[in-house]
Amino acid sequence: MNKIQILEDKIEQVRFKMYNYYTKNPSDFRVLEVSRELDELLNQLNKEMNVLGNH
Repeated sequence: MNKIQILEDKIEQVRFKMYNYYTKNPSDFRVLEVSRELDELLNQLNKEMNVLGNH
């Protein structure tokens, strides 16, 4: 598994976690925490995709 695949898998896991928190309680503070984690992962994925595109 390459780095992009690993990031994509992690993103899906975190999205699922965020969705579960949100559906149980949209005001749960963990929704924001997990959203931030998801943002970081998406930024990492974007950087990796840009690196591959430049080669």
